[in-house]
Amino acid sequence: MSPATVPTKPFPWYYRPVEWLLLGLARLPWPVLYGLANVIYGLLAYVLRYRRRVILTNLRNSFPEKTEAEIQRLSHTFYRHFSQVMVEILKLAVMPPAELLSRVQFRNAELLDRWLAEGRLVLALGSHAGNWEWILTSGALRLRQGAVDGVYKPLMNPFFEHFLLRLRTRTGAHLVPMRETLRHMVQHRHEARVLSLLSDQAAGPEDKPHWTTFLHQETSFYTGADRLAAQFNCPVAYVNIRRLRRGYYELVVAELHDGQTPLNKNATVITEAFARHLERDIQSAPADYLWSHRRWKHKRDLRQ
Repeated sequence: MSPATVPTKPFPWYYRPVEWLLLGLARLPWPVLYGLANVIYGLLAYVLRYRRRVILTNLRNSFPEKTEAEIQRLSHTFYRHFSQVMVEILKLAVMPPAELLSRVQFRNAELLDRWLAEGRLVLALGSHAGNWEWILTSGALRLRQGAVDGVYKPLMNPFFEHFLLRLRTRTGAHLVPMRETLRHMVQHRHEARVLSLLSDQAAGPEDKPHWTTFLHQETSFYTGADRLAAQFNCPVAYVNIRRLRRGYYELVVAELHDGQTPLNKNATVITEAFARHLERDIQSAPADYLWSHRRWKHKRDLRQ
């Protein structure tokens, strides 16, 4: 199956006004959009109290050294950041490529350039930190056109599947449905490509996860990167997109595996290294992580 570039099915006609509204909002200038983000922040934090219990529980468990007042302030800083990310993602619908590149600085992306020049298939592991939707879209502009793919989970709603697909692919990236990851790598194993995965989701018991202490908690991680790197002998990079100021980010690349050292497919050295990098980056900018996600919903079965 080739990477997805168009929706697999049309959306119902009654979503058309929603599309017009979203595209109209996306065309608003940045100051107006950030004013809208302030409104969204107020609604999420004070009216809807969006996932407030989940957010506070995650923050308290992750930062036991912080006082309750600090946790409360941090939760509101998260709401504000999350609201700004929402309008920044929406802006992708109309943002000129040159403007996106001007808003994302790259550090150590030469590592990816070198691997691509060698004709390697590269895994790039990211997370829901900073503005995660700008990783794939800006990376597709910075690296070789057409050589960047992103693994994603298709949405059930046909309109939002269509709209997000449009946002994520308009700078030249391709999308690969999660279930097609292995097939995609087999098809492109001898090509110079980067395959991007957001690897911080909660892995369930059926996924045979790697368990490690992460932010003071027993945490499960998917181990697909270790298995794929061992099977395809491909290098692996860690990617973090760090917020510099409102609307501007730095995308930092670090090596997790050189693609040369032999790997045991049952080992989890790459996953553990990813966890340590991510933990460090969250601790340095705690408000910029997606705390509304039920990251710790699975508990380790100590009987196994």
